[in-house]
Amino acid sequence: MKKRLLTFLSSVFLATTAFATEFKDFAQTEFDSLMQQGKPVLVHIHANWCPTCKRQLSVLEPTLKDDKFANLTALRVDYDTQDDVLKAFKVNRQSTLIMFDQGKEVRRVIAETHADKLVQFITLP
Repeated sequence: MKKRLLTFLSSVFLATTAFATEFKDFAQTEFDSLMQQGKPVLVHIHANWCPTCKRQLSVLEPTLKDDKFANLTALRVDYDTQDDVLKAFKVNRQSTLIMFDQGKEVRRVIAETHADKLVQFITLP
């Protein structure tokens, strides 16, 4: 009985974590494909040395594991190395978050760290 319960709980855990949204490194081809499909996309302009970026991630990473964000793709742009992407998005500061839906930008925020506002930011109607 204990073995069955353990097996069941393990499969539930694996099933829920398999669909959890996590940040992926930004790739232009993937972004373009998601835009063409009209999928919701969160782009985080991130710098490893940025305390605001780290605070944003501390809220966003666990939040994105919620099932209601299963269809959201989260992409991380490296502020220090991906200058071409920064120019394309017209971004000049790290800790910028941009939400896309239906192939277009729907909102943008810079340096937001309040948990409730970040959750509201990534929640689409």
